Amino acid sequence: MRVLVIGGDGYCGWATALYLSNKGHDVAILDNLVRRLWDMELQAETLTPIAPIQTRLQRWKDLTGKDIELFIGDVNNYPFLEQSMLQFQPDAVVHFGEQRSAPFSMIDREHAVMTQSNNVLGNLNLLYVLRDHFPQCHLIKLGTMGEYGTPNIDIEEGYITIKHNGREDTLPFPKSPGSFYHLSKVHDTHNIHFACKIWGLRATDLNQGIVYGVLTEETGMDELLINRLDYDGVFGTALNRFCIQAAVGHPLTVYGKGSQTRALLDIRDTVRCVEIACENPANEGEFRVFNQFTEMFSINELAMMVKKAGNTLGLDVEVTNLDNPRVEAEEHYFNAKNTKLIDLGLEPHMLSDSLLDSVLNTAIKYKHRVDKKQILPTVSWRR
Repeated sequence: MRVLVIGGDGYCGWATALYLSNKGHDVAILDNLVRRLWDMELQAETLTPIAPIQTRLQRWKDLTGKDIELFIGDVNNYPFLEQSMLQFQPDAVVHFGEQRSAPFSMIDREHAVMTQSNNVLGNLNLLYVLRDHFPQCHLIKLGTMGEYGTPNIDIEEGYITIKHNGREDTLPFPKSPGSFYHLSKVHDTHNIHFACKIWGLRATDLNQGIVYGVLTEETGMDELLINRLDYDGVFGTALNRFCIQAAVGHPLTVYGKGSQTRALLDIRDTVRCVEIACENPANEGEFRVFNQFTEMFSINELAMMVKKAGNTLGLDVEVTNLDNPRVEAEEHYFNAKNTKLIDLGLEPHMLSDSLLDSVLNTAIKYKHRVDKKQILPTVSWRR
């Protein structure tokens, strides 16, 4: 299969591109490399030293003999996107090419506008290229479990059957996103759903939980292939952040009460879920939704697991509760369904001591790269 990975230089995209290439697919990466520029803007570096994209791809070819084609440019540049896709002729497009940080989108007006224009308009450009040139191509779009919020009912996979005033219908599950980033994903969902309905496109929306971990089989083959691992208060996500904080002796930063429950998955399951979606495409005109996660934990539970694992490795790990910079329910019901990918063959990696040891050991190896001034949150939802 010919698979175009948009955003293939990023955390999920890089691991996915290598994984699919290793599985024998013809893979191309399309990326404007802006994630690296955001590091410079924030004066924060990823914990792991990531090589230039061309160096990474050359090393991959040296090790495996496999070529990954590279298109450097922006999905908001329609002629570039159209020409790149016409050149590559994809059977499937994996769309990771969006600004993915809630705090980044809440910094100020400029970052909110940039997030939504980049995410929503870039995705809309992609839909038009698919309509005009690749109507049979399968769009695999990265969504987020954050689209749903924390409703006081079970979260279904994309749709819910409602009985109201004696009538019944199956409708998109109600959304209650918690940032301008999460709102952009909701807009994407609506646009893709509409495009499938009117143009007969085929799409799978992967509503992904929080991803943790750094190593896959492919990214662990050589240090030049290593994935990024963010720890800062803008791009760092809960479990990865906690492991790096533990490694450098910084108290684990739990926001608010810490009772917030979130869905999580190992990065090795992220790449496998994308493969499953590629191998089992949606039908013509179908917009389907998979909730892509394997387990649910509260933030307090994650902190305690990291504390225990860190203590086992001889680290003195403390936990501190900070004033919550976000506007969110800190105590709530949360029960989400995630059976569709399991039914298609996903065999999940569950969070375990061995996985935490792996991330902690990676964090310890590179702890000299940590800038402790970047650890605390600096973005407030209320400001």
